[in-house]
Amino acid sequence: MRVFAETGLVALDLANTWDAYLDEPERLPDAAALRRFCAELSVTRSEEEPADRADLEDLADQRDLADLAEVRAVRDRLRAVLSADPADRSPALARWTAELPLRPAVEEADGVPRLRLAPAPGASLAGRLAVRAVQELLDLAAEGDWERVRMCAAAPCRDAFVDRSRPGRRQFCSTRCANRAHAAASRARHRP
Repeated sequence: MRVFAETGLVALDLANTWDAYLDEPERLPDAAALRRFCAELSVTRSEEEPADRADLEDLADQRDLADLAEVRAVRDRLRAVLSADPADRSPALARWTAELPLRPAVEEADGVPRLRLAPAPGASLAGRLAVRAVQELLDLAAEGDWERVRMCAAAPCRDAFVDRSRPGRRQFCSTRCANRAHAAASRARHRP
């Protein structure tokens, strides 16, 4: 079973929960998979629980289904931002950020204050994932890696990755995709 936390970044790992190479490409098919995704990436759900234990199970099932649909919508929006043309990616991220339930937070790192994005109180699981993904993308940009965030060039794969190669020309998310693309190109060249 493939793990969800491949990069450790919610922004990329959530975007990559659709795998076109699988017979069933949806890697978040149910609430159990969503719980596993959250556990692997240390994402917690809201702590609001009903007082009546009899309704707890029904409410949890309803919340799981709602969370799953909302998280998939966040994934779709995230993939749209990441797959945008480089000139359009920053404005797309800015538009999405303006719609999110967030608040500014000042954190201290090595004695230096740092402005961070935090989910607004009461934000849904999908909202918290979206805010964390945006913060991670902003961190990548601050590190100088914004232009190195790419989508895999091996159709049908569209996984996101950060090109950390020295020349910055990596096209594929993994050796799996690189090997498939190179094998397909080789077959095409050798066809009569």
